[in-house]
Amino acid sequence: MGSLLIKNGEIVSPLDTVGQDVFIKDGTIAAIGQNLDISAERVIDAAGHYVLPGGIDVHTHFAMPFMGEVSADDFESGTAAAIAGGTTSILDYIVPAKEQSLLEALSIWKEKAKNAVSDYGFHMAITWYSEQVSEEMAVCVREEGIPSFKAFLAYKGAIMVDDAELVSILKRSRELGALIMAHCENGEIVAELQEKLFSEGKVEPKYHALSRPSYAEGESAFRLATLARALGVPAYFVHMSCAESTKVLIEARAQGLDVIGETCPQYLLLDDSVYERPGFQGAAYVMSPPIRPQGHADALWGAIRAGQIQVVGTDHCPFNLENQKELGRNDFRKIPNGAAGIEDRLKLMYTYGVKTGKITINQMVEVCSTNPARIFGMYPRKGIVAVGADADLVIWQPEGDGVISAKTHRHNVDTSIFEGFATTGGPATVVAGGKVRYEDGKLDVEPGAGRFIRRSLTR
Repeated sequence: MGSLLIKNGEIVSPLDTVGQDVFIKDGTIAAIGQNLDISAERVIDAAGHYVLPGGIDVHTHFAMPFMGEVSADDFESGTAAAIAGGTTSILDYIVPAKEQSLLEALSIWKEKAKNAVSDYGFHMAITWYSEQVSEEMAVCVREEGIPSFKAFLAYKGAIMVDDAELVSILKRSRELGALIMAHCENGEIVAELQEKLFSEGKVEPKYHALSRPSYAEGESAFRLATLARALGVPAYFVHMSCAESTKVLIEARAQGLDVIGETCPQYLLLDDSVYERPGFQGAAYVMSPPIRPQGHADALWGAIRAGQIQVVGTDHCPFNLENQKELGRNDFRKIPNGAAGIEDRLKLMYTYGVKTGKITINQMVEVCSTNPARIFGMYPRKGIVAVGADADLVIWQPEGDGVISAKTHRHNVDTSIFEGFATTGGPATVVAGGKVRYEDGKLDVEPGAGRFIRRSLTR
């Protein structure tokens, strides 16, 4: 596979930033030190740059069937966009239909992932519960290297589980040593408000957000935390968007509960004024949970800074405005939920987090790489620049201006929810599996080069 020497860079970890060289051989970090005197097939001078562990996005939905459509990025285009943005590993959600075998769905997702250009793993969603599901959960954990499961507490009539099913899923996860993740919105409240608004002739995209109020997320998060406490199991809140769920997380952690929070750049950087955009443009921002009013982002940033929210993912699930989202032009309930963000995550966190002083670059590495690796059983193979780790690295240019646009992004979708956002800095070079895959704005990726990440949890 060859060798590579990265010299004169500043290696960033959650704890410190140290000037050292990195020697890579056969896809692994083989040596780290100052002024390494080692011959390599290629030497990169990283003076004036940071050297970060490759980003890890633990919340993606590639080629996912949803609301009658399929998300616009498949594993090839999605992981290619990820690498261009400095993310070198992803965990995607397998979402079985109601009554579908988990293992049948796994087989389908394995086939989808064959063209991934970066390393990847899976979470398994549990959309129903039975003895068969219980047995197949064990197979996922013990044989397939998939020790994390997701429950949807929203999407009534589709993939939502009720409280009895959730309790069974939590108890089974305790037996298996697995981690339960949950989409926290009260599906009953959402269904009630959707019907009310639609019956009043309120059909525009902005009513999507109004049908999913922040208190519905807060209630659902509290219910999950309460059940997790009663059953003595850890729990993970995906894509947190509001002050109410943040309060639940902080209070639960203060009580000693093993609960983990994740948020996404869209909830940190946008507010609900996006739904007032002219025509049907607001549909681009239809996702669940929705973008919240001003003020909620402050609570999220504060929780990241305090180490309470431990992960920033993307919930990358794009649908084209044309031919996909427009299916809900006359009914907000039919707009496919989701947006793109995997290429933009690190640039946005650096520009609007690090450069503004909200977080340090060490905290950016922690929430975008190291914590995801630790929580989901990939550390220390990934998430850290250390001898023996996979050679997944980002040589980060700290300066340089850019602008996010659908005209230039690599996401396979016709809109960007961050259209026009100015950025500072970004990946100069991205190394994945020991090979330079992105450099000077150019991708050099191979479909199928991504390796499946088998994981185990030690919580």
